Amino acid sequence: LFSKFIHPDKELYTEFYSLWIALMVVNAIIFLVGGVLNSLALYVFCFRTKTKTTSVIYTINLIVTDLLVGFSLPVRIIMFYSAGDCLNCSLVHIFGYFVNMYCSILFLTCICVDRYLAIVQVEASRKWRNPTCAKGICVFIWIFATVVTFSILIMAIQFAACCLSKILVLMVCEYFFPLIIIIFFTTRIMCALSKPSLMHQSRERRMRAVQLLITVLIIFMICFTPFHVRQVAISINPDMTHDVSLLVYHVTVTLSSLNSCMDPIVYCFVTNNFQSTMKNIFRKTEPEQTSVDILGMNKNSKGS
Repeated sequence: LFSKFIHPDKELYTEFYSLWIALMVVNAIIFLVGGVLNSLALYVFCFRTKTKTTSVIYTINLIVTDLLVGFSLPVRIIMFYSAGDCLNCSLVHIFGYFVNMYCSILFLTCICVDRYLAIVQVEASRKWRNPTCAKGICVFIWIFATVVTFSILIMAIQFAACCLSKILVLMVCEYFFPLIIIIFFTTRIMCALSKPSLMHQSRERRMRAVQLLITVLIIFMICFTPFHVRQVAISINPDMTHDVSLLVYHVTVTLSSLNSCMDPIVYCFVTNNFQSTMKNIFRKTEPEQTSVDILGMNKNSKGS
């Protein structure tokens, strides 16, 4: 079973060379675009954002996972050429890739839940929405994703196909539960924002919360859902045609890497001044005007 994780690159190279080349080009683009965008975002949230709110803390951890996923792409190509037969090297690479993918899923979920609490359950969630609690949750997510991913790989190495059902259960914990949570809170917040009791929230803040949740839901459906649907299909039908399984595996893994380029859209909705700060980085000739605009925006929000 573990060989299904280890050898797909070699098989795609020998059986579908043209597709292999195309996917390597796509991965290279994802690496470059995701690396640039997430590096800039990490700089903005770490050094240009003074108030480290819970959303900012979750976002910084999400950026780190996206950078690690992006950096794993050239490592994958290097390993294919220089260490294709090294099972231990492949194990480390696969382990790191899936840990970071599931951390991305969980941190996106945390950002959505935090936004819901900030907009709808303001008073009830005040004691939970603090930097100390957010840091503790981030540590727990890293440990949880590491332990679960390690368990999946160990089961794949030591046991035969009879354990596919147990592996499926572990994958459900790290994907389908977060998806259900995001759908639930997206529905709740869209219903709650129509209530008169929330009209004291500025329209801009309420719209930004809806946009964030919808964006995360779209990222889940495009990037993570195809891979996990494929895994469920393999579990239900282990006798699926090898060529079909191989092609779907590579396409869905590439889509899961695409989230490192799509997550920067989420960052735009986390804080008020992220877009303005990014513009300042490229247009340093007008920093004073941008600062005035941000202050005016905040004043208008308070007035609303």
